[in-house]
Amino acid sequence: MQTNIGPPASPVLDPHALSVAAVAGVLDVDPAVGLSQNESEQRLSRFGPNLLPVRSRVSEISLICRQFASSVVGLLTAAMALSLFFGEHKQAAAIAAVLVINAAIGYYTERRAVRSMEALRKLGGRSARVRRNGRVQQVPGDQLVPGDVVLLDAGDVVSADMRCITCAGICADESTLTGESLPVEKGTDPNPESTGLHDRSAMLFKGTHVVRGSAEAIVTGTGLSTELGRITKLVEETEHGESPLERQLALLSRQLVWATLALATVLTGIGVYSGSPTVTMVETAIALAVAAIPEGLPVVATLTLARGMLRMARQHALVENLAAVETLGSTTLIITDKTGTLTENRMEVERIQTVSGEFSIDHRSAAIFKDGIAVDPVSDPELMRALLIGVLCSNADYDREAGSGTGDPMEVALLRAGSFAGLERRRQIDVYPEVGEHPFNAASKRMATVHSHGDGQFAAVKGAPEEVLKAADRIGTQEEPLDEAMRSAWLANAERLAAEGLRVLAVAVHPKAAKDQPIIDGLIFFGLVAFRDPPRHDIAATIASLRGAGIRVIMATGDHPSTALSISRAVGMTEPGAPVLTGAWLSSIAGSDEERRRVIARHHVFARVSPVQKLELIDVFQREGDVVAMTGDGINDAPALVKADIGIAMGQRGTDVAREAADIVLLDDAFRTIVHAVGEGRVIFDNIRRFAAYLLSCNLAEVLVVSLAILAGLPLPLLPLQILFLNLVTDVFPAFALATGEGEGDVLSRPPRPPKEAIVSTAQWLAIGFFGALISAATLISLTVSVVWLGFSTQEATTVSFITIALAQLWHVFNMRSHGSRFWRNSVTENRFVWMAVALCLVLLLAGVNIPLLVGPLGIVSVGAAGWVLAITCSLLPFFIIQTWLGLSRRA
Repeated sequence: MQTNIGPPASPVLDPHALSVAAVAGVLDVDPAVGLSQNESEQRLSRFGPNLLPVRSRVSEISLICRQFASSVVGLLTAAMALSLFFGEHKQAAAIAAVLVINAAIGYYTERRAVRSMEALRKLGGRSARVRRNGRVQQVPGDQLVPGDVVLLDAGDVVSADMRCITCAGICADESTLTGESLPVEKGTDPNPESTGLHDRSAMLFKGTHVVRGSAEAIVTGTGLSTELGRITKLVEETEHGESPLERQLALLSRQLVWATLALATVLTGIGVYSGSPTVTMVETAIALAVAAIPEGLPVVATLTLARGMLRMARQHALVENLAAVETLGSTTLIITDKTGTLTENRMEVERIQTVSGEFSIDHRSAAIFKDGIAVDPVSDPELMRALLIGVLCSNADYDREAGSGTGDPMEVALLRAGSFAGLERRRQIDVYPEVGEHPFNAASKRMATVHSHGDGQFAAVKGAPEEVLKAADRIGTQEEPLDEAMRSAWLANAERLAAEGLRVLAVAVHPKAAKDQPIIDGLIFFGLVAFRDPPRHDIAATIASLRGAGIRVIMATGDHPSTALSISRAVGMTEPGAPVLTGAWLSSIAGSDEERRRVIARHHVFARVSPVQKLELIDVFQREGDVVAMTGDGINDAPALVKADIGIAMGQRGTDVAREAADIVLLDDAFRTIVHAVGEGRVIFDNIRRFAAYLLSCNLAEVLVVSLAILAGLPLPLLPLQILFLNLVTDVFPAFALATGEGEGDVLSRPPRPPKEAIVSTAQWLAIGFFGALISAATLISLTVSVVWLGFSTQEATTVSFITIALAQLWHVFNMRSHGSRFWRNSVTENRFVWMAVALCLVLLLAGVNIPLLVGPLGIVSVGAAGWVLAITCSLLPFFIIQTWLGLSRRA
């Protein structure tokens, strides 16, 4: 990422804890006049533009270089260089072709993903209204400097961190920065110095937006000195290690390289010591290197991951790098944000309590229920009055046909609930024209709109239950007196609803209000309205599916503990009574002992956590041995998305910063897509393990054939170009066919594989050794028989052994079926691509031994019917032995 954009540190420390006068004094600005043009230019030069670093475009050269960064490529490059040195140009060209093909496939697929991610980035500039030289003017957002006085209204995006100096009912949506699902009320009173980011009511933060009210504020931080900038810097500093698959493939490659070098060195030394020509032994060493390294492994692995990437794209999941496809399959734990990930990130009215009872709302059917029975709201005057107040006391708009609205989320929710009772705001305003408004403010915690009705006026009021009830002296349509006992009972109801994670407003009417007189008392209380950000409809089933796949799901959110716990219960993440850990408790996590870390690792819900604490949580779980996936959509999630083994961002609701940091973007924002991706990842790993076993057993057979023939004094059974032909033709196509398998039926009902489990386990190495020994034995039998019994020449014997091992490796693909599967009904025989690959390879093999263009370079000669019968017979021996063994193991 570019890191050259960024000002010096902010000139104001903890502005939220200072008075307005103190902040203005530190910044040397008169809020009534603002900065002068000359001063603003000097500060722009000093602090730099109000910009954040943007990830630079990945260059084509970088993408190409990535494809050559492996030890296997290094060994093959060395083999190519030796071939050139000894004049084996055809051999060198063949090895070069292997390198180019693998690089081209990896480059193409990775380039497509990277460019798709770049297309998602929409980084646009915004402007701001500022007061400079005593005049209000519009300036580009990147030209804001500390000390600028900014004027904000509803709908404005906050372009820098600012200290409020005057407020008129202003509320800001900070969900993308803090995870807070509801707009946050702002004021001018300073906050204690230790106040967390979520509760700094005196501050407005870059990247958030104003949903209602207006304010004037002094800029206290720009660019990287903003809270958003600090998160961006945290993203830059967070290390993203290799994926489990990358680590395992790298380990396997290193092991193969060292084993190959050791074997080639030992055999070359033995040959030279015994008097064999040095050139011949070097050629043999190259043959061994080519034989030991499964050239098809990186090609097939790349194609397998690329195919998985395309399959996931069809499931609306965009993958930025190939290894991320498999990593999700090995995931043991998912840490998810709440707002916008588990929930819809919009408010709904869930319950309404009036004198006549408690009502619930089903938003899918647009029905209102009482005691589980659908009711006609028109038949209940108390309910209709509560809904009418919510519709009138609003500055929002709602389109029922479109199912969406604009304005404060809670006001939109009230309008939607009212529409279920036929109360459309425009019609109600025609009946009760609005003549004035008393905006919401932090002191009264109420909002009121004044309406004319007949010869008089009344006010529709909504606000905090304790404040509305304090100003009320009557209740309900019958206007019964509201005594202290009733007031306490209603306050207890509000507290009970809040304890369930709901946001609660009280609604009331003042029967004789005036637009120019404050409303102090005399309210008629009509009830409580409870809101929530509802869980997405598929979340509970998705979490159950992930649990069935052995994956834990935990929540880490910046929202309130009660809200987090309520959602976690609603989606089946926790049981009733489960504890929630807060950011305040986690603040000492860095110094905790191992036992405390284990306590943290056992919890499922974390609330009021900061971006840094999310990083620490991921570190805790990774130290416990988990492969951690992180999902999120907000700015505050970005560092954790980078830190996790795999980061998953939302494509529609997700912020640019979150999408930048992610490995996978869910284009449809559907959490259930993760389940499909997990299954795809597990199938991919199973397929990689299957074709790796196939390729390694084939290559081991080639190594053993060459090595044992040299030690036994037999002719060289395989030439380097013949080995390359086997590895790139008769091996690669069946291996890739194995990679296209759809997987076993239990892929999502078994636990994740242990993170440290190798691609090739000990048991599989033993099986590979067994398979390779059988194939090499069959090949050596054909070589010995052709020389001793049939009297073939060295070139003829080499041709027979070449045909034998080529056919044996083709039949060997059917030995890759799972233990316990049937001979004819298994994942290999039911894969049509396997049959197509076998047929194609037979055609290519026949071409290789008959077409003059290939016969010469491969060193093939005619062996007659006897040679073919011998080769076919010997090639079938390993197949029948292994199938017999698999059949016996199935019965055991």
